[in-house]
Amino acid sequence: MIKYPELKTEYLKKGYSIHRNVISNSIVEDIQKHIKFLLECFPKTRPESFHHDMLVNDPFIHHILDQKKIKEISKFYLGPNISLFGAHYIAKRPFDGKPVGWHQDGSYWPLKPMNVISLWIAGSHSNKKNGCMRVIPGSQNKKLIPPSKMEKLDQEEYVLDLGIKKSDIKSNTAQNIELSPGDMSIHNPNIIHGSNPNLSSHWRIGLTLRIIPSTTFVDREKWKCIHIAGKKDRAIKNNYVEKPIFNKEKHMEFDGCEKYS
Repeated sequence: MIKYPELKTEYLKKGYSIHRNVISNSIVEDIQKHIKFLLECFPKTRPESFHHDMLVNDPFIHHILDQKKIKEISKFYLGPNISLFGAHYIAKRPFDGKPVGWHQDGSYWPLKPMNVISLWIAGSHSNKKNGCMRVIPGSQNKKLIPPSKMEKLDQEEYVLDLGIKKSDIKSNTAQNIELSPGDMSIHNPNIIHGSNPNLSSHWRIGLTLRIIPSTTFVDREKWKCIHIAGKKDRAIKNNYVEKPIFNKEKHMEFDGCEKYS
């Protein structure tokens, strides 16, 4: 297994790291096609909000999780026994993509313990112009701010309905996480992050995969996980979906979909 000690050191220090060229150009193109496919399937849902329940039984998401570098990097950070806890597309349309207020992912998650990493995979260029993710380095060392201490945001304007108050953060230290298609950033569940709206003429497509070791319990009834590699911990009563069966009437065709027949 390839090791990534410098990037993991950066992750531990800053709360995030960037891995270049993690997925192939063909997978990037399939991610873009998948967004169009989901827009056709769920025309009333904005592309910032293609959530886990829409994706957990989709063969294409299982296909991405089976990519060599995705598994390799996840195991390097978390160990050999890993699963997916959550998948979510946050895709911002040109001129229309919503901002995401400052938040910590772990404030929303029912994980015991909070041992998890977020993989943010770029399905397009993600830069300052089109609303890339912004993080506050080192803020992963702060305690999680509970939703009751956040401010309400207008969901007509923002992706999330809550955000950390500006008085509680040093936004002048924020860093833009600029990625090329196929790159991936990893961030800590406690790091404070958000993003600006997409005012550019180009899509900004991101797929987030929340990866946990098998020793982390998802404390939410009937929540569905995907086993990725290694062994499941029998003492941890997480629910796992079966390998999905590709159905051309329900799923997007992609190179490799025959593995799910």
